[in-house]
Amino acid sequence: MAGILHILLSVLALIPYSLAGKCWKDTSCSGPTASGFQGPWEENIYAPASRTVRPKILLDLESNSAAYAKSNAPVLHGNGSRLVFDFGLEVGGVVTLHYTTTGSGAIGLAFTEAKNWIGKWSDSSNGAFEGPDGALYANFSVAGEGSYTMPEKELRGGFRYLTVFLISSDNVDAWIQDVSLELAFQPTWSNLRAYQGYFHSNDKLLNRIWYAGAYTLQTNAVPVSTGRQVPMIEDGWANNCTLGPGDTILVDGAKRDRAVWPGDMGIALPSSFVSTGDLQSVKNALQVMYNTQNKSTGAFDESGPPLSQKGSDTYHMWSMIGTYNYMLFTNDTDFLERNWEGYKAAMDYIYEKVNYSSGLLNVTGTRDWARWQQGYNNSEAQMILHHTLRTGAHLATWAGDKALTNTYHSRADKLEVAINKYCWDEDYGAFKDNATSTTLHPQDANSMALLYGITNRTRASRISTQLTKNWTPIGAVAPELPENISPFISSFEIQGHLAIRQTSRALDLIRRSWGWYLNNPNGTQSTMIEGYLQNGTFGYRSSRGYSYDASYVSHSHGWSSGPTSALTNYILGLSITSPLGLTWKIAPQFGDLRSVEGGFVTSLGKFQTTWNRREDGYTIHFSVPKGTRGNVTLPFVEEFKKPSIKIDGVDVDRGVLYSDDTATVTVSGGGVHKVVVH
Repeated sequence: MAGILHILLSVLALIPYSLAGKCWKDTSCSGPTASGFQGPWEENIYAPASRTVRPKILLDLESNSAAYAKSNAPVLHGNGSRLVFDFGLEVGGVVTLHYTTTGSGAIGLAFTEAKNWIGKWSDSSNGAFEGPDGALYANFSVAGEGSYTMPEKELRGGFRYLTVFLISSDNVDAWIQDVSLELAFQPTWSNLRAYQGYFHSNDKLLNRIWYAGAYTLQTNAVPVSTGRQVPMIEDGWANNCTLGPGDTILVDGAKRDRAVWPGDMGIALPSSFVSTGDLQSVKNALQVMYNTQNKSTGAFDESGPPLSQKGSDTYHMWSMIGTYNYMLFTNDTDFLERNWEGYKAAMDYIYEKVNYSSGLLNVTGTRDWARWQQGYNNSEAQMILHHTLRTGAHLATWAGDKALTNTYHSRADKLEVAINKYCWDEDYGAFKDNATSTTLHPQDANSMALLYGITNRTRASRISTQLTKNWTPIGAVAPELPENISPFISSFEIQGHLAIRQTSRALDLIRRSWGWYLNNPNGTQSTMIEGYLQNGTFGYRSSRGYSYDASYVSHSHGWSSGPTSALTNYILGLSITSPLGLTWKIAPQFGDLRSVEGGFVTSLGKFQTTWNRREDGYTIHFSVPKGTRGNVTLPFVEEFKKPSIKIDGVDVDRGVLYSDDTATVTVSGGGVHKVVVH
């Protein structure tokens, strides 16, 4: 038996690379057909070259090793026998089996993302918490050849391992002639590798992390007809509910919940822009929140249909922040005009909860990302409201409402004063979890305070230092969710450190947290996990009294993709500052890296940057669309010593703004340029 388990058919080998492809079912092929940037970095893309894939290996569980051979079909021999097919990475869609049997019985199919949940029952996804996902069964009544395609309603959104097992008498054999999977994610793309952004550095781990974030987002872009069924079913699973408009939509996770969660989009949306460039899925996710908005109050739901949970002030605001991000990246004025009245109603709804004596938001919609406490003058919610007001002011400008721009900025200014007055803990050196007396100093609020520039430089430095006290060898524990490590909130933390140029801390946390999971032999080794415990197990939130089992954790969750945008926007240093990139910024942070390059595409064209360090300085090459203008912020080569700067061979000694050991130069007109600093 053990010898047979080492066999793998040649049909299970990797398919040849081909750019030819198809879209999912009846969706229109509206996605890009070619990558925006071709080069060696494409080797890091996890996405297969075809929508039809096959397992890479047949896993031998007895020796815990993997091997395959291109010879005879693997066989199930007798009742209870099993084979484990490993696709090598996170996949999702509809499986087809071809088999030959010597009698009657049934072949079972069970799915799991993580290796440690491999078995004859699938890992948990249905959300009912009262019954197992179980398995699917292909029944056969006579000997001979047969085939089975799983029902589309039972599409499995995310898995790496497929266990195939036999239920029959002990003298029945079943040869598995072929296993294939039609991928369902990124349904409007005929070429799943047609990324519109890229990142490449001299650090292979960081490169893998960037692309794992991108692939996570791909698996979270799903057909709108494949949402998880609500009410949840108690046995088995069903992914057959409508999620929103269009053909494709961005959801929270591949396996589950398979619904729009605006809070998750606070991380997922910017990372989608710099990597896959899939903003159609984003647009549909945001539009469904406006379509389901409470028209009498202006309140957004916490999640999209069919889940449609309510009662979250923070997620209400994330829908508003998502509107800003989408507009920044697309300048979709039709979208803004169509939803502007709804946006303003949403702002009125949340700002009515501000206490005019303290100036702080009184949180009454207490549902949130998973933190253990929420409500009253919670500091995380104050940080999110501040960012909502600042981004709202930009939206008002783009909508041509100058008066509203001034109003939103004025409100943000007042809130900033109130936050620093009532929520700051001077003795500890960080923000408290609430304006009331508390010893809890949360990761979420303090990370966002850094990222959104809510406090002064001295306090920001203290916050950054205090955040490191939550670190373990495998990531940052969130004090507001004890024992748990949240890549969602840690995504804000790494960006917060980078926002105040604590580069080494950010890179350290990326490597110890995301690097730990990506290299974990029990993980997908291709996508980003929802969360995990500080003891290194995958039981995210299971330590806090939740009733579901640890296998319910999603191993492909877009809210964990923060390093993808952080590495592009801060380490490479490339970002846009007005819609489509009419204005932009290049502000690299080197850390311990020697070279980085990357770019992304908007409808204006390609934005691309490369930097290389030398012993006596560094060189930056960049290319931006013509007619654009931006600031290039250059780190000093030596502390306190103003650098020598040449742009396109010309010394730059006038019009340079010096601040915080950086020199900023404005470049107008776009085009291709070379900067030499020493």
